[in-house]
Amino acid sequence: MTEIPLIARVGLQSLVLRDPALATIEADAGQLPWRTRPGGFTGLLQAIVAQQISNAAASAIWRRMVADEAPLDPHRLLAMAPEALQGLGLSRPKVSHARSLAQAFVEGSLSQAGIAALDDEAAIAAITRVRGLGRWTAEVYLLFAEQRMDVFPANDVALAGAAMALHALETRPSERALRLLAERWRPHRALAARLLWHHWRHLTGRPAMDDLPPA
Repeated sequence: MTEIPLIARVGLQSLVLRDPALATIEADAGQLPWRTRPGGFTGLLQAIVAQQISNAAASAIWRRMVADEAPLDPHRLLAMAPEALQGLGLSRPKVSHARSLAQAFVEGSLSQAGIAALDDEAAIAAITRVRGLGRWTAEVYLLFAEQRMDVFPANDVALAGAAMALHALETRPSERALRLLAERWRPHRALAARLLWHHWRHLTGRPAMDDLPPA
């Protein structure tokens, strides 16, 4: 974790003025931690690992994948047998998705610089053209690896749970409902997402994937 960038702190001040409920989160849970992830292939691969499993499971798999000193680059991943990747904890579909991602980087249809040069929606479209990489994966990557300020992974169970608790909603909002709710947070929806995850961890005691110690 790193210090919160000044531009983000200014954005947070603007955000909580527009939605005072968000102002209670740091008061209750402490200062917002500023988590970042690597860009490019590594950051997208980490997002694939995190898809639809608990933070604890994702952390354990990811630590096994990066345990070697040699970097896990696209060429090295493609050279690994699918069974070896499954042995690290990836499901069969995720092995296929990871290999599709690696192939896209090797072929040059996807690159860190190429993604960074695109606006949010164009970057999401470029990432989701890779088989197995959906909008959630793309938005999580842009939020943590590129530290973009206005992406919002609305198809996230923890964000929905946090929004439900914070705003005293009767039911957990659907992806569509949560995306509509997030409209009030433009142009700082990513900051709102970070605050909501912080709130959820405070309520549930569940650590973030990146915070878990080695198994």
